[in-house]
Amino acid sequence: MVSRVLGFVRDILIAGVFGASMGADAFFVAFKFPNFFRRLFAEGAFNAAFVPLFAGRLAEDGKRAALDFAAEAAAVLTTTLLAFTVAALLAMPWLMYVIAPGFVDQPDKFQLTIELTQITFPYLLFMALIALMGGMLNSLHRFAAVAAAPIVLNIVLIVALLAVRQGVLPDSVFPSSGHALAWGVFGAGVAQFIWIAYACNRANIMFHLPRPRLSPGVRKLIALMVPGIIGAGVVQINLVIDVILASTLAEGSVSYLYYADRVNQLPLGVVGVAIGVVLLPLLTRQLRGGEAEAARDSQNRAIEFALMLSAPATAALIVAPDAIVTVLFQRGEFDAAAAAATAAALRAFAVGLPAYVLIKSLTPGYFARQDTRTPVKIAVVAVALNIVLALILMRFMAHAGIALATALAAWLNAIVLGVVLLRRGHLSFDARLRRRAPRIVAAAALMGAVVFWGTEWLAAPLAGTEGSRVVALAALVAVGLVAFALLARILGAFRLDDVKAAFSKT
Repeated sequence: MVSRVLGFVRDILIAGVFGASMGADAFFVAFKFPNFFRRLFAEGAFNAAFVPLFAGRLAEDGKRAALDFAAEAAAVLTTTLLAFTVAALLAMPWLMYVIAPGFVDQPDKFQLTIELTQITFPYLLFMALIALMGGMLNSLHRFAAVAAAPIVLNIVLIVALLAVRQGVLPDSVFPSSGHALAWGVFGAGVAQFIWIAYACNRANIMFHLPRPRLSPGVRKLIALMVPGIIGAGVVQINLVIDVILASTLAEGSVSYLYYADRVNQLPLGVVGVAIGVVLLPLLTRQLRGGEAEAARDSQNRAIEFALMLSAPATAALIVAPDAIVTVLFQRGEFDAAAAAATAAALRAFAVGLPAYVLIKSLTPGYFARQDTRTPVKIAVVAVALNIVLALILMRFMAHAGIALATALAAWLNAIVLGVVLLRRGHLSFDARLRRRAPRIVAAAALMGAVVFWGTEWLAAPLAGTEGSRVVALAALVAVGLVAFALLARILGAFRLDDVKAAFSKT
């Protein structure tokens, strides 16, 4: 949560400095490109394959064997990504024809995007090693250091943005604000790596890199990773497709989608990631220990927790996106037109928010059983649907159509993941989930009506000075939270003890 709050501060500063300009579009592409590979390889396919194998070694063969496996994996990962990074840096001008084809007709914007991406891309290497070491810490039930790592990123970028606003950076080193922010991303990668390495050292699980070799354990890791590259990263693939298509629309479209996605990522990042991080090693241990019923209960509670926190967030983002975006971003270079365009994208993204969180709750059911192939097949269909829908909807809804296509594709992905688990007998909805799920949805819908009424009642302060807008939005959020808590309690959607127990695990 601290990371997400600082992330909002960072994005507010970015909006004030860049707005939805050429420089903003170029930086967001440069920032998304290494982050795409980070989430796909490091936090996606690699983590999904590595954590069950590491946890299994830890449970069956002891700490020493698990650390030896981690060191072997890290050596191969580092060597591979070093080569990949060098190749990507050299090929960046040609890669941009694929990632941002709409920038080609604007030579200055195209060249700036290439330069910024070459600076940010090595961030991938640091984040991949952080994912490996973070997986080790999570397997030992040490979640705090990994969860706090993005705080370091946001602090570094906030400092860089404040330096840009104060004009204290030398033009000879940072010829534009985009260059300063891109170097901030690179520096943040180094700082985060040092932070996690320190945490591993304190936990006495730091290792030395051996000579890279394809040991049996590493070969098994790669075999599990390859299909998972698509399966675990379907949302990221869809977001990159969004950038590619948005680059062909009016200037600022890439920025509108970025800012909207950042707001949408708050509940996803806090709830979805927490569920996925805790659930994967938990399911792995339970299945290895033959505790099938306990594993089913864990999966049910994860789905229940995901709905309880994502459903009200979805309702609020759908009924009040204009108020949220205006208060967060509308200042400096970010004008009312940019706020309205971003709000339209946010409403569309929010349609898929429960699906994004459910995907985080359902995929561990496959990965804990070392099945990374099935999510691939599901992901291929979801990606194809996203492309087809985006191409159709963007003709009528511009950038908001791209966001809606991503949301609908996420729902397909989540539904099919759940259906397959049900058919295999790996998931069964217990009486508690069947009773509470519709009540959670009903409470969220009623809360949405309350929030909508609140936006009408607070219309004047929400359109007033910056101070009045902030106070009005804070009041609206407070009313929404209280309304959902009361409605959910009245409808029997949850018990306070259950909520406390869920939070204690995440």
